Amino acid sequence: MSLFKARAAPRSPTSEKVLNGGSHYHNHHNQPNGNENDQERSEGTHNQQQNGNQEQRRSSKVHKPPLVFYCQLAHGSPTGLISGFNNVRELYQKIADCYDIPMEEILFCTLNTHKIKMSELLGGQIGVGDFIFAHRKGRRKEIELVKTNDSLGLTITDNGTGYAFIKRIKEDSVIDRIKVIEIGDHLEKINSTSLVGKRHFEVAKVLKEIPKGDTFTLRLVEPLKNGFANIGPRGDTKKGKKSGYGTGKETLRFKADGSAQIIEKVDDAATIAIEKINVILESFMGIYDTELATQIWELAEDKRNSSEFAEAIDNSDLEAFGFTDDFVIELWGAVTDARAGRHR
Repeated sequence: MSLFKARAAPRSPTSEKVLNGGSHYHNHHNQPNGNENDQERSEGTHNQQQNGNQEQRRSSKVHKPPLVFYCQLAHGSPTGLISGFNNVRELYQKIADCYDIPMEEILFCTLNTHKIKMSELLGGQIGVGDFIFAHRKGRRKEIELVKTNDSLGLTITDNGTGYAFIKRIKEDSVIDRIKVIEIGDHLEKINSTSLVGKRHFEVAKVLKEIPKGDTFTLRLVEPLKNGFANIGPRGDTKKGKKSGYGTGKETLRFKADGSAQIIEKVDDAATIAIEKINVILESFMGIYDTELATQIWELAEDKRNSSEFAEAIDNSDLEAFGFTDDFVIELWGAVTDARAGRHR
C-alpha cells in the first residue's frame, strides 16, 4: 500500500461545468447557437480525459514502499527496523546504524533464531518476513596447536564483508579435540598473518598449506554470548524447526552485481542443487558458501552438457578458483540430479 495518495488534479472551469451537470448551466444562460453547446460539452470531455491522463501519470510515479525487516542483536537488544539495502554489506551497515555500533563489530547474522545455528546463516537471500539476528564480536582467544594430520577438520564460510568463521568441525579431528574452539568463531589471524578481508577459500588454503607436524598459533574471535542462551549444540548440523518468523512467500535475493531482486517463489530444483553443490564445495575445498553455490547453479542454467558448463566457468570470475575437471564433473552431476529431482 502506498504511503501517500496522488493529489487530485485541479479542475478547469470547463470540466467543472461538465462534472456539475452541463444542462443545469445552460438552463440559466441563453445560447444563440446549439453548436456552441456541443462545443462546450466536447471541450469539457477533452479536459476530463487530459486530467485523467495526468492522474495516471502521477499514480505511476508513486513507488512501492521498500521492504522492511525486523532485526535484533543476538545477545539481546530492542527490536529494530531496517530497509533500503541491496547487498549484505549494506545490510550490515543498516544494522550497525540502527544500534549505533561499528559495522566491523558484526561477525555474521542468523535468520529467525538468536542461536549460533549454522543451518540458519544469512546468505545470499532473505525471505520476506524473516527476522534478522546480528551476532557481535565477543572475546578473543589464542590457541597454539600442532598440525598432526593433513586436515584440521574445519569447514569455513564467510560473512561476505571480510570475516571468515567456522561453520562445522569434523568429529575426532585436530580441531575437535580442542574444545575451546567452537562453531561460529571468527578466524582472525594465523601466526602473524591477518585473515581479515580474506574469503573463506583463501583462509582454507592458508590452513591447508601449513606443513604437517608444524606448530602454529590461531587467533579467534568468538560471538558475544549472553550466558548460555544463544549457544547451539556443537556440531549440530540438522535443521531444527523454525520459529514463527519468516512466513512471507517472497524472497529478497542478493545478486552478484550488488543489486537485490524480489523472487515470488524459490525454485525447488535450485534449492536442491545449491545444497548439493555446497556439500561438494565442503568436501573438495573445505568451504561453505551459498552465494558461490548459487552462482555455480546459475552458470549451469542453460547448459546442455558438462563441456558447456566447464566453458561457462572458464569464462566467468570463477575461473580464478582453478576448479579441476573432476570437480567440475561432480558439480555438473549435482546440477543434472537436481533437474531430474533425484535429491528430493
